Amino acid sequence: MAECSAICLVAFLIMFCASQVRSAGSNHQYKAGDTIPLYANKAGPFHNPSETYAYNDLPYCSPDQVEQKKESLGEVLNGYRLVSTAYKLDFLVEKESEVACKKKLTKEEVSQFRAAVVRDYYFQMYYDNLPIWAFIGKVEDKHYDGGIVEQYHLYTHLEFEILYNKGHVIEITLRTDPNSVVDLTEDEEVDVEFTYTVRWKETDNLFEKRIDKYLWSSTLPHYRRVHWFAVMNSCLTVLIVLGCLLTFYVRVLEKDINKYASDEELFDNQEERGWKSIHGDVFRYPKHKSLFAAAIGSGTQLFVLSIFIIMLGVVGVFQPYSRGTLFTALVFVYAITSVIAGYTAVSLYYQLEGTNWVRNILLTGCVFGGPLLLAFCFLNFVAITYRVNAALPLGTILLLLSIWLFGASPLLLFGGIAGRNSGSDLQAPCRTTKCPREIPTLRWYRGTLPQMAVAGILPFGVIYVETYYLLASIWGHRIYTIYGILLIVFIILVIITVFVTVALTYFQLAAEDHEWWWRSFFCGGSTGLFIYGYCLYYYYRRSDMSGFLQTSFFFGYMGCICYGIFLMLGTIGFRASLLFVRHIYGSIKCE
Repeated sequence: MAECSAICLVAFLIMFCASQVRSAGSNHQYKAGDTIPLYANKAGPFHNPSETYAYNDLPYCSPDQVEQKKESLGEVLNGYRLVSTAYKLDFLVEKESEVACKKKLTKEEVSQFRAAVVRDYYFQMYYDNLPIWAFIGKVEDKHYDGGIVEQYHLYTHLEFEILYNKGHVIEITLRTDPNSVVDLTEDEEVDVEFTYTVRWKETDNLFEKRIDKYLWSSTLPHYRRVHWFAVMNSCLTVLIVLGCLLTFYVRVLEKDINKYASDEELFDNQEERGWKSIHGDVFRYPKHKSLFAAAIGSGTQLFVLSIFIIMLGVVGVFQPYSRGTLFTALVFVYAITSVIAGYTAVSLYYQLEGTNWVRNILLTGCVFGGPLLLAFCFLNFVAITYRVNAALPLGTILLLLSIWLFGASPLLLFGGIAGRNSGSDLQAPCRTTKCPREIPTLRWYRGTLPQMAVAGILPFGVIYVETYYLLASIWGHRIYTIYGILLIVFIILVIITVFVTVALTYFQLAAEDHEWWWRSFFCGGSTGLFIYGYCLYYYYRRSDMSGFLQTSFFFGYMGCICYGIFLMLGTIGFRASLLFVRHIYGSIKCE
């Protein structure tokens, strides 16, 4: 019942997202003279993607009545704040050096523009759902009296070139005129005249292909070759690891299983050694089993969430013109998949003979949701302090709270009730003894941290190339569209995590250490720690981001993402290890 409800709700979400895409790229035809509004979205430092401000925070021209476009939930979460501008771009109406407005900039406004030019500010606009960008000014070095003096110039003229096909807008390009500038070097009042030019050109390009301009970087042969080379390298790594594990299984593990399955050999052996000797403890329940079950439930939810998000990208839901669809999908799919988290956590908790399932449900909701909520509250407070677009309005916060209270929480509870009534057991092939066996003293390299290091470095090695491009898309100005390759990399990541975790679990059992439950979870999830370590390198070596605001947003939200990856891959590692342990102990005769 829980799975059917989740499938139906996710199907509804897919149809909802698809409808958003259709509305964003609606096939509307215009006639000559029709008004097509030009919306300004945001302005901010080019190298700090989270530090964006409202366009009208800068003393630009504003229409007499500023119209604010109604944004969807995903657009607000992504920092979109679209407002009307003083530039009129009616369909097929050309203009030459049209005056948008005339202003006398005060000393404070000159200082504000100059600070923006120094920090390399850009602004973004939307015309018929097509994005355009431009920088607001430039810094020039002038030689004066044998020295170099910096001069700060504000662009005052915009040139719009629009391609059309019949009644459709196909493409728009925005350029700034480097010769039409105002000097902002001195702190003094300046008269400014903001002008613009509009030119229309006919094209044979089809309306359905107009988004290809924004995908050109993803379709370049060199760009795709880099991705496919990384994928082939990852596949080769998987094949090598698989070959090593198969060889190990045939030569060592199968030999052990055959030896332990023989009654005669067991009778002759004076003392059991190796993984067979701990058959009475290997299925002893882990410590903090309620927390363990909650972590597995949250990891399962995040695994399903990742699959659905990637599949939505593969079918083309997330397009550059479908603003905010990705964030909308993340919110609703996370809420919907709460039923999976509740079912998985409580079902496993009852298999481990837990009794307080209500506490387990609350813990499941807090394992990932708690840190995410704390990070959001802190970062939203920082955003409010800096008055950036990332600060969510009260209405959006109340909407998210409603989705959590009336969507995610009831589904989490419903899944918990279904898991409680499932009546499944652990299906352990060996009986557990009353007294736990003492774990022998192990070498340092068999400890948890060394094994986590070994378990995380190999999976990270097969995904680090794709990790760079994902970070460049999330925290840069690249547009990520190759979800098919991302799906392949995700599958490779899951496979290599399974192989490595199973191998390390065997080595742990062979050393007669029966506390493998948490160890398999930590080893599987350790890749998330390596990804966070790579984030440190990316921030300081591969990006130009700076400032407390941007640093807080980058490490705060990347911490949440990497923690989610830790839970997801940890769950995969545990599930694979559980199947492996059941298999080897079910293949021998245990007394």
